[in-house]
Amino acid sequence: MSRTMKVFFDTLNVYYLPQYLPIAQQLKAHNVEVQFVCYRNKNKSLGPQQQELEQCYSLHWLNDDVEAAEYYAQQKPDWIFFGNEFKYLDKVHQVSKTAQLGHGIGPKPSYYHKSKTPMTVRFIEGELRLEKIKQFYPNDTFIQVGFSKLDPIFDGSECGLDIEGLGLDKTKQTILYAPTFNPSSLECFPDDWPSEFEDYNVLIKPHSLTFMREQYKGQRKKLEKWSKFSNVYVAKMTDLNLVPFLKSADILLSEASSTLFEFTALDRPVIVCNFFKLKWSYRGPFKYRFEKRFGKDNVLYKEIGQHINHYKELKQAVTYQLSHRDEYQQQRQQYTVDHVGPIDGQSSQRIVQYLMSHQ
Repeated sequence: MSRTMKVFFDTLNVYYLPQYLPIAQQLKAHNVEVQFVCYRNKNKSLGPQQQELEQCYSLHWLNDDVEAAEYYAQQKPDWIFFGNEFKYLDKVHQVSKTAQLGHGIGPKPSYYHKSKTPMTVRFIEGELRLEKIKQFYPNDTFIQVGFSKLDPIFDGSECGLDIEGLGLDKTKQTILYAPTFNPSSLECFPDDWPSEFEDYNVLIKPHSLTFMREQYKGQRKKLEKWSKFSNVYVAKMTDLNLVPFLKSADILLSEASSTLFEFTALDRPVIVCNFFKLKWSYRGPFKYRFEKRFGKDNVLYKEIGQHINHYKELKQAVTYQLSHRDEYQQQRQQYTVDHVGPIDGQSSQRIVQYLMSHQ
């Protein structure tokens, strides 16, 4: 009698969950034993999602990656998913196969170079991404599947946010502002900017690290001020999943976030904010550090939508893009092919099929 297949998800950061969960759901449908391994040194809890996860899956908490490596060696799962590098692969590969799955379609060079230590397989999103990573690592295994995080939108299971329940007006068009934490345009937006957009709903979904790290307390003060406007909903730390926000928005504002690629796949307009605050270690004589980390040829947003160089250009840009939705449509379609991959809602199914055929 064959034993039940076991798949573990190495949940180093809580914001990996939206990428993992569609796959976990597919695995459960195939009677696969699924476990999420979480790190106390990164996340004290999974918030409201923790109880929901515990009802469906097994959760195991560890202190750090050293304990994780020991745990995997003892448990011997068939497959382990990682959202980033893992230092102890040699030990893990003695008992398990490994899959690397990025939590975002990142523009930074680290998107590619996290594969410098090869896992059994890495699942890739778009055609251009696959072509480029194969150039870096020609002897490793990469499988293009699409972007599992977006499956709930394309398979119709994601309903979006309850706009009225959030105190907003469902008859208004909805702006989604999703700044990253660094470099961020967040500090460059005025304290009263929502008042200029009173004819719109404004959803603000900051990166999870904005809530978690002490150095971003200035960003949190901005969020608190914006949350007081009646046309605004500022996501809470417990709003882990960006997908309902994407589903509910008519237009996206961001600066250097992979959210731009994700929203483009919905064929809706984006505005790229070319203004942001750099931390001191990226300014002046240290600007080379910024160029090295973010890489000019990896910031691929040039033709994805309208770019603005100052906040004062935003109102006109939003009005124009919402009334000229087809202006960048051809570019959006190409970006989707290149970076996001198939948008048929079956990325998770392709991943699970691969795992089960390579036990």
